[in-house]
Amino acid sequence: MNITEHNLPRANAAITSVTPIVFVVDDDASARESLASLIRSAGWHPNLLSSAQQFLALPRIHAPCCLLLDVDLPDLSGLDLQQRVSDRTDMPIIFIADRADISTTVKAMKAGAVEFLIKPFRDDVMRNAMQGAIERSRAVLRQEAGISGLRERYAALSPREREVMELVLSGWLNKQVAAKLGITEITVKVHRGTMMRKLGADSFLELLKVAMRLRLMSVTRTEGSAARPLDTQSAWQSRSRRASHAVAPAGLYFPNAVTT
Repeated sequence: MNITEHNLPRANAAITSVTPIVFVVDDDASARESLASLIRSAGWHPNLLSSAQQFLALPRIHAPCCLLLDVDLPDLSGLDLQQRVSDRTDMPIIFIADRADISTTVKAMKAGAVEFLIKPFRDDVMRNAMQGAIERSRAVLRQEAGISGLRERYAALSPREREVMELVLSGWLNKQVAAKLGITEITVKVHRGTMMRKLGADSFLELLKVAMRLRLMSVTRTEGSAARPLDTQSAWQSRSRRASHAVAPAGLYFPNAVTT
């Protein structure tokens, strides 16, 4: 099983099939209506607002979306609103402005805006910008769905399975894990097999990928290597070579982990 394409067909189908929403925050009513017409013609749903505060009052949605944001607003400025929603990586921002301003454009783009368009703009330019932003949004939502699934799988591990996972990823052999935890080697193999199945990992490389995607990292690889038994480090290096081009995590953080 390839965990980078984890079993999330229903989530991916929902992300692809749901109608994208395009938020428009502009205090110019005629500009809002013009953009709404363009958005509908592309098959998307417009949500029109005249101020940043109106937008902030909306509940957060879990659907492909983007934000068309005017720079000059009556309450919070467009740049201020961009800062307020900087954690919403699933909602790319396209700035629109009445005039070109290099300083404002640079600030917006550095803060993550995907486009900065000056009025009047051609319909095809805006449509392409929105299409690109919506595709970005879908990609982020798919990634978040995959991570959410992995977190659920990790949460389903028993405390003992997490201990075994930590030691296995640190390069310990089954017999060394057994000695460390005070259990038999057969029991270690059972816990290890169950842990691998729960995480959907068919190999040591897949397990590494799970750990890296979950960001179970805290210490440096050098510190981690120093903590491992000397006769295990060569086994770790051998596994790393067999892992092709994969990069082993620098260190691992496991809640309630065992200590060496």
